[in-house]
Amino acid sequence: MTVEHVLTDDERLADLSLEQLKQLVGLVEYDEQADPFPVIGWDAIVWVVGNATQAARFYQLAFGMDLVAYSGPETGNRDHCAYVLRSGAVRFVLKGAVDPESPLVAIHDRHGDGVSDIALEVPDVDACVAHARSQGATILDEPYELTDEHGTVRLAAIAAYGDTRHTLVDRSRYHGPYLPGYAARTSTLPGRRRLFQALDHVVGNVELGHMDEWVAFYNRVMGFTNMAEFIGDDIATDYSALMSKVVANGNHRVKFPLNEPAVGKRKSQIDEFLEFYRGPGAQHLALATNDILATVDALREAGVEFLDTPDSYYEDPELRARIGKVRVPVEELQERKILVDRDEDGYLLQIFTKPIGDRPTVFFEFIERHGSLGFGKGNFKALFEAIEREQQRRGNL
Repeated sequence: MTVEHVLTDDERLADLSLEQLKQLVGLVEYDEQADPFPVIGWDAIVWVVGNATQAARFYQLAFGMDLVAYSGPETGNRDHCAYVLRSGAVRFVLKGAVDPESPLVAIHDRHGDGVSDIALEVPDVDACVAHARSQGATILDEPYELTDEHGTVRLAAIAAYGDTRHTLVDRSRYHGPYLPGYAARTSTLPGRRRLFQALDHVVGNVELGHMDEWVAFYNRVMGFTNMAEFIGDDIATDYSALMSKVVANGNHRVKFPLNEPAVGKRKSQIDEFLEFYRGPGAQHLALATNDILATVDALREAGVEFLDTPDSYYEDPELRARIGKVRVPVEELQERKILVDRDEDGYLLQIFTKPIGDRPTVFFEFIERHGSLGFGKGNFKALFEAIEREQQRRGNL
């Protein structure tokens, strides 16, 4: 399957050109037939939250997402409420327990608000499960089907790090709003402009000594390839350190940076996450936008808080020499605290929110790519220092 085929068949991305999408999500051409575990792309990010009704309103009002489907007591689901939100190609499913005995209660008690399932769209669920089983993966749900008047979806699920799972979804025979059991639903909230178009990558945090284990899992079980590696001084400050490797599926549409803590003078951001999430999990989601300035302005107006970057970052002559010319003056980036980095392929603009819940765990990155397929290596120190300042305020450094 070519890049062009992937994109033109995806109506969710119809408002973006092929070149915009290549820059947004870093697609490359590859031979799907030779892939033992072909992944078309992201299907959904499934959250377990304490109050799905309020969380859904937050993501609509602050993030500009659209409500498209719902499952709950009104649809016959007595266990939980689930709201399906969309922005471009990004789909969030927010689940909150209704029944006090729901399994979601225990998940939320342990982790707080967080990502429980990184669902992936695949062309052949059974073939993927067979390969995963042959490579020693834990199969959480054997292949099964859900059917309603809109067609049939085939699904299965495999275990990933911690309590995270990957649901595998083949929706090629389905035309409903999300899955059988969900009813189409639109919001009564005032509409907002779309602030992001695609999911760029999802970062997972694992315990010390387990990063290579999970890199090998994605290599062996899901056929992902190693895309980048960050160790040593690249990814450390004077006080804390971590190590990171990035794996990607065949078409590079799905990218997973995997982090583990490294020995430092104080508690690293990874240690803090593992402590408050009570184990490994998805640390942050990078959302791709084609206008990061407008996105940041709208998010700030809606009350979203970002990490601060000192003026000295923008005044550094080495930074200005390294990044060269970008589409907006550095002074405008400085005003909004947006970071900038350049590599051999181009440049990117990025910014990070503070944690979005009560626990210092999950947060978001917003990213605008101009050729660069990297992850802002030149910004790591500035980012980690900003996180450390927040850790110190929380008393967790």
